[in-house]
Amino acid sequence: MRGMSDTAQTAARTPTPVDRVAEDHFDGMLALSPSFRIEVGADGPAELDDFSPGGLAAWEQLRTRTLAALPEAEAASRAAGTFDTTDAVTADALRERLTLEQELHERGADLSELNVIASPLQAVREFFDLVPTASAEDWEANAQRLRAVGQALAGHRESLLEARANGRVAARTQVEAVAAQAAALAEAGGHFDSFVATAGQTVSDGLRRELEDAAAHARTAADRFGQFLTEQLLSDAREDDAVGREEYALHSRMFLGAEVDLDETYEWGLEQLALIDAEQREIAESLYPGTSVTETMRKLDEDPERQLHGLDALRTWMQTTADEATEALADTHFDIPEQIRTIECMVLEDGTGGIYYTPPTADFSRPGRMWWSVPAGVEQFSAWQEKTTVYHEGVPGHHLQLGGAVLQDQTLNRWRKQGVWVSGHGEGWALYAERLMDELGFLADPGDRFGMLDSQRLRAARVCVDIGVHCRLRAPESLGGGVWDKEKAWQFLTENVAMERSFLDFELKRYLGWPGQAPSYSVGQRIWQDLRLAVRAQEEAAGREFSLRDFHSQALALGSVGLSTLQKALLGGF
Repeated sequence: MRGMSDTAQTAARTPTPVDRVAEDHFDGMLALSPSFRIEVGADGPAELDDFSPGGLAAWEQLRTRTLAALPEAEAASRAAGTFDTTDAVTADALRERLTLEQELHERGADLSELNVIASPLQAVREFFDLVPTASAEDWEANAQRLRAVGQALAGHRESLLEARANGRVAARTQVEAVAAQAAALAEAGGHFDSFVATAGQTVSDGLRRELEDAAAHARTAADRFGQFLTEQLLSDAREDDAVGREEYALHSRMFLGAEVDLDETYEWGLEQLALIDAEQREIAESLYPGTSVTETMRKLDEDPERQLHGLDALRTWMQTTADEATEALADTHFDIPEQIRTIECMVLEDGTGGIYYTPPTADFSRPGRMWWSVPAGVEQFSAWQEKTTVYHEGVPGHHLQLGGAVLQDQTLNRWRKQGVWVSGHGEGWALYAERLMDELGFLADPGDRFGMLDSQRLRAARVCVDIGVHCRLRAPESLGGGVWDKEKAWQFLTENVAMERSFLDFELKRYLGWPGQAPSYSVGQRIWQDLRLAVRAQEEAAGREFSLRDFHSQALALGSVGLSTLQKALLGGF
């Protein structure tokens, strides 16, 4: 960890030529993405992102300019004697991220992107969860944004048609599911209308009518996009959900920021699942002697003391759990500055089932937020199953990780603070945080610990399903052998994951349509845990005492980087 000293320092750092390249790239991101501007709290026109082939080409031009400028900036930093660990991490992270993005662009993966969780339709929907809504001026801008939904989805349609002409079309599973999502967005009283209804007394009657009309335009755009998927794209959709080993390896590297042996990782996933099952059986026997893991889950669900009823109760419980964790961990196992000791818990009705975190704006005018997107009709929740989720999304998980990065004004350029997100780093950290809370005694209640193991079990199952299906590996004999496919994946998940079936159906579609992302949680956690052991060994070999708090502080001070970059930074590889 000695190689990290200049990154973790608190004194202001004079920007270097490498920093300026990263800053220029960040400015380019702001110029190209209104959703990114909203996310980081930057000003700009009331627009939506351009998902057309021209819009995607503009991103490729930005990447090309940045990569071309980087060698000269590195040389200038070295000549000036300012090239340090921070520069080395920035340059390594930029090259690693942008080169992979270029490879995916060359394959046309961005043009053909269509899935149930992270493609343009979902980006349009989620955009309106973050836009400013405090003033009449905000709502005037939001009316413009709602009217821009049609243009955004038309650009996405143009990209999907070009991808089809090039021989790339999403799988039938994704086309049908996204068409259903578009139909739901098109419904009167749905997401766009609900968004407009939150304007309340902030707006005049005239502006309210304008907003209602703009929401109707957005619904119409969603309806037309859904019809396009069903009537024009579905007939050409792939029947096979797998993308194949070659492309999967590229997606895996993109989500991890590191290269792993896919066959070894698949076998490791199966082993982890068996170990977690054994742990759960042990707890089940201690809680309810003679019961199975599945029966124990049912009994825990039926325990009135472990139930939450209604969305308000869910929100209150989330907030209380998150606040208690922050208070307990601050100044002990973590450095938690005052600015990020606040997290806001949000519950969305009629949602997709996802649970996610959005970081604070640069000035903290909007705090970090934990979001629970609850499907329509779901009113009961199990606290035993979800306590670990609050630690995952809040403290010491994503909120500490991403909120802390925003505070690195003295040492990190804006791209490092807010412009890069690597799933294996971020989600791996959040799973590491779950296990850490168990280590520290926060999951001492057997039911809560059972829930953490259930979370870990889901993530281990993802490794097996995702790699198995997309790389067309041989399925376990318990599934009948043969090659993994959607049906075997569903059987495997229903046998191994305690999740309401509508949630689980969404999960499977997510894995099938977003290759490489789901395993990044467990595999990222594995790399984080191995890295902690390696740093401890390095410190002790040098005669220094290992400090868990210092390890956490120095690792998180880097911001979100690829896991290979993280390893080099913490182990003195630069």
